[in-house]
Amino acid sequence: MNPTGPLGPRRPLLWACCALVQLLLFAAPVRAENPVPRPPELERDVQFWIRVYSQIDTNSGFLHDEHNLAIVYDTLHFAPNTTPSERQRTVDGERDRIAAALKRIAAGETPLSADEQRIKELWGAEGTPERLAEAVDDIRFQLGQSDRFRAGLVRSGAWKTHIEETLANLGLPAELAVLPHVESSFNPAAYSKVGAAGLFQFMRSTGRRYMRIDSAVDDRLDPFRATEAAAQLLTYNYRLLGTWPLALTAYNHGSAGVLRAKEAMGTDDIVKIVRGYNGRTFGFASRNFYVSFLAALEIDRNPEKYFGPLQRDPEARFREVQMPAYVSMSALTRTLKIDSARLRPLNPGLLPPVWSGAQRVPKAYHLRLPLEGDAWTSERLAQRLAPGDMFTAQRGPERYRVQKGDTLASIAATYEVSVESLARLNHLRTSARVSPGKVLVLPEPAPAVVVAAVPAPAPAAPAGAALASTVAPPSRGGAVPAAVAQRESAEDAEAAASSASAASLAAKPARARVATVTVEVLTAAQAEALGPSLGPAPDAEQNADPTDYGVARDDTIRVATDETLGHIADWSGLSAGRLRELNHLSARAALRVGERLKLEFKGSGTRETFESRRKEYHRTVQASYFAAHRIIGTQVYIARSGDSLWTITQRGGQLPQWLLQQYNPSLDFSDLRAGTQVVMPRVEEVSGAGG
Repeated sequence: MNPTGPLGPRRPLLWACCALVQLLLFAAPVRAENPVPRPPELERDVQFWIRVYSQIDTNSGFLHDEHNLAIVYDTLHFAPNTTPSERQRTVDGERDRIAAALKRIAAGETPLSADEQRIKELWGAEGTPERLAEAVDDIRFQLGQSDRFRAGLVRSGAWKTHIEETLANLGLPAELAVLPHVESSFNPAAYSKVGAAGLFQFMRSTGRRYMRIDSAVDDRLDPFRATEAAAQLLTYNYRLLGTWPLALTAYNHGSAGVLRAKEAMGTDDIVKIVRGYNGRTFGFASRNFYVSFLAALEIDRNPEKYFGPLQRDPEARFREVQMPAYVSMSALTRTLKIDSARLRPLNPGLLPPVWSGAQRVPKAYHLRLPLEGDAWTSERLAQRLAPGDMFTAQRGPERYRVQKGDTLASIAATYEVSVESLARLNHLRTSARVSPGKVLVLPEPAPAVVVAAVPAPAPAAPAGAALASTVAPPSRGGAVPAAVAQRESAEDAEAAASSASAASLAAKPARARVATVTVEVLTAAQAEALGPSLGPAPDAEQNADPTDYGVARDDTIRVATDETLGHIADWSGLSAGRLRELNHLSARAALRVGERLKLEFKGSGTRETFESRRKEYHRTVQASYFAAHRIIGTQVYIARSGDSLWTITQRGGQLPQWLLQQYNPSLDFSDLRAGTQVVMPRVEEVSGAGG
C-alpha cells in the first residue's frame, strides 16, 4: 500500500524463459537534445494557438484561413446564453460575407470597401488571385479556449507531480506533461463527441490495451492510471516513428496514419509533413496537434504572462488498499466507516453501477482512501468484512427475455442503447429477427452528458436504485437528457450490471438508471468537438495498431497476420479462385504475411467497403484480446538460431502474433537472424475480465 498517493508497482507477469532479457530498450527512449523542437516555419501556427488558448474564451471565436493561420479575418463574440443554432447562423453569415469579399478581390473588382481592403492587406504578397480563389473554401471557425485553459492550469496541480514522475521513470521528455492541456484542459471527467474520455482522451479500443475498461471500471477516468497508460502509448509511438513531433501527432492521428504520412513524404520532418501531406484523414486537427501542443507548452511555462497570478490546486494525496475480493460499495463504506461521498472523488475510475450497487468493486482493485484516518491493508480489510460481503466474481450482466412482437430495434429503444451494440453483444446481425423466449444480454447504456465549465462528481444513486430481478418497464414520460455521449459507437457494448438470472427474467425488466455523469465535452483540438462548422473531428480510432489495412492505388494489399484467402475473398466479394488467378497462386499455396496481393473491384465491391470490413475484422480480434489482457510493459528478447514468429510468441506466454508484429513493424520474421533484438510486450490478464 502506498500511503501518500501515486500508485504502487504493478504485479509483474512471470516469464519462464531465461532468454527474455530484462532491458529498458523499448521503455526508455533516448532523450534528444531538444525533443520537442519549435521550428520557425511553424511559428505562425504556434502563435495562433497561443491566441486561442489565452486571448479568447468559449463565448468567442476566430474566423480564419484553414491553411495559413496568420490570416484571422475576424473575431466573433457571443452572449453567454446564445444557442448553438444562433451561433451557427452568425458564423455562416460572417463566413459568407468574407467569401464574397475574397471573390471580389480575386476577380480584381474595384473599388474595394474598407473591409475588403483590410482583407486584401491581410494576405499581402501571398494573396494572388489563384490563392484567394482557393481561400474562399478555406474559411474556418475556431472557438476560443482561454477560460478552459486557465481552469486546466489550476486543476493540473493535483496530478502534476505524478505525471512528471511517470515520465521521468520511463525516460520520456518532461515537456510531455502538458499534453492534457490539449486533450482535456486537465479535466479527468471529459468526454469528446467521438467517445474519447479522461485526462488523456483515450478511445476505448486503445485504452483497453493499457487499462481496465469494463462495466465496473473505466481507468480512462482515473488521472493516475490514465497517465501511466498515456506514457506507454507515447513510448510506443516514439519507437515506431523515431521523433517526438511525430509521436505526438500519432497520439491524435494514430500510428498507422503517421507512418503512411512519413512514407508518402519520404521524411520524418514535421514541417514537411504538416505542410505537404494530403492524406484522406489527415485533417485540420491532425495537422495542428503538434503546434497546439507547443502553444500549450509555452503557456504552461509562463502562466502569469498570459493569465496573471493563479494558484494551482494542491497535489492529490491519499492512501490505497488492494481489494481482497469483489465487494459492494455499501459493504465497503460500512466496514471502512467512510462515506461514499468522500470515496467517490478519490476513485473516479469506478463507474456509476459500482456506486449504485449494481456492480461490485473488483477484486485486486487499488481503492483510494482519504489520507487521514486508519491505515488499511488488504489482509485487515478481509478480516473486517463479513464473509457474506466478499464474492469471487462480479455480478452478471442484465438480461432480457424476448416477447412476442419484439424486434432488436424496439428492445434497443426501450433500454436506450444502440441496435448495433445490442446486436454485437449477442452475436447477431442488426437485421436479425429475434424469437420469443430468446434471452438477450443488454449492453451498458452510455452516460448522460452535461456540458459544464467545472465538472462535478455525480451523486450516488439512492439505495433503492439497485436492479431487481423483476421490475416494471421504464417510464417514457420522463425528461430525456439533451445530449448523450456516444462513448464509442457500437464497439462500446458492455454487459450491464444485474443479478437477474435468465430463468427469472421479467417480461420487460427495466434498467435502473444510475446517476447522470457530469462531464465536459472538449477537444482534441477542443473546438473540433464544440464549435459550429469546425470540419471533421479527430481520427476516432487513435489507433495504436501501425498496420496499414488500406488498398494501394494499384489495387494491392499487404497480407496481415491472421488473414486467409477466405477472409480476403469475403471482404472483396471475389471468389478464392479469382484471387488465386489474379495472383498466380496454386491451389495449395498459402498466403505469407507481408506479401503483396492483387485485388480487383467490380460491381458493388468497392475499396472503401473492403477496407471497412478488413479493419472491422482486425478490430474485433484485437478488442476480444484486450477485453481480457492489458499491456504492462516491454522486454527485449534476443533471437536464437531457428527462431520464428510462432516460437517467439510461445516463449512470450502465447502472445498473439499480431501484437508482436505491432511492436516490431520493421522486422521480417520470415528471415529472423540470431542476435536480433525483438521487443516483446509484457501482458497480464485482467482480473474478472469480461464484465
